[in-house]
Amino acid sequence: MLLRKKGKRTAIIMACVLAFSALTACGSEDGNADSSLQLSAEPITSNEAATESASDETTEEVSYEIPEGMYLSEITGEPISEEIKDQRPIAVMVDNEKMALPHYELSNADVVYEIMNSTKNDRVTRFMAIVKDWGKIEQLGSIRSTRPTNIILASEWDAVLCHDGGPPVHNDPYFKNPWAEHFSGTFSRVNNGKKREFTEYIVSGDLEKNFKNSGYSTTYNEYANEGSHFNFAPYGKEINLDEKYSRSYSAKSVSLPFKHTGSQLKYNDETKEYEQYEYGKRHEDAETDAPLSFKNVILQNCSFNELDKNGYLIYNCIGSGNGWYLTNGVAKDISWVKDSMTGVTKFYDENGDELEINTGKTYISLIPEDSWSNVAFE
Repeated sequence: MLLRKKGKRTAIIMACVLAFSALTACGSEDGNADSSLQLSAEPITSNEAATESASDETTEEVSYEIPEGMYLSEITGEPISEEIKDQRPIAVMVDNEKMALPHYELSNADVVYEIMNSTKNDRVTRFMAIVKDWGKIEQLGSIRSTRPTNIILASEWDAVLCHDGGPPVHNDPYFKNPWAEHFSGTFSRVNNGKKREFTEYIVSGDLEKNFKNSGYSTTYNEYANEGSHFNFAPYGKEINLDEKYSRSYSAKSVSLPFKHTGSQLKYNDETKEYEQYEYGKRHEDAETDAPLSFKNVILQNCSFNELDKNGYLIYNCIGSGNGWYLTNGVAKDISWVKDSMTGVTKFYDENGDELEINTGKTYISLIPEDSWSNVAFE
């Protein structure tokens, strides 16, 4: 039976208020978005043009039916098979060193986090991929170690974390929690001509074997959160931030302050999605050449604590702060709140309402607070 708990609504609302206080403090005197960010384009300060355009057209509601045998995914808001409705996702740690490229099947993930993995090596990042329909995986990876931040973030999806080790002194206190189920170093080795640390992948049958041997439930358990992870727009409805809000910013591309990878997201006008670039090239799948692309981009301003001289760290992702939401080539200043280890990170607009986002795949990056001002839009 599917068991899901309700969030602590009051705590979230109070935390949201605190988050907006922080957002205002970090912004300009009139409470607008953080003026220290590098914005090459002027803010879109009015939606009058959009309103006038809309008034010249006949408004007609378009009805979208969910195909038979499908439901709207709690992770993307789009139709997927009802057969996996109660199936919990996995969270996969994917190496992002240049030697690990090209990646396999990362472009099939529903949500992809890109997070600083170490303060060393020019703050190299690592991906964590949230995958709902993991039964279709043929080869995903390569797989590498995890950090405490990933353990915490995976828990809000009730996802089983898939990784290969990590610093025990920092990870084990989190893995002792009953909600922190994980598979470590139990996947297949693929002879790809690289060093051993770049050869581990999830291949067909690996996850079925792991679930059977571990005794973990393949379906949502008592630590799962209720309902959709994000506040999705109705299926078939498109949100345009410059039409919905009186203040927004042109964002055809965004450069992130990760020097090692040079991570960027560039908007594709044809697909209406943001494509991820790193090491000076568009990120493409090893077999299909499909770009790593997203309908939604969420950037969180988040402080961190360095744990030791090796550069291991933990983000202070339980708390609140400010951020950005990008979709359809436009950015909007937002705030975020996470009130517990397993609580869902919630996002809010300038009015204190839960942020409504477009259906589709989502990219999330926790940007170190000390380099937040280096996020650059064009």
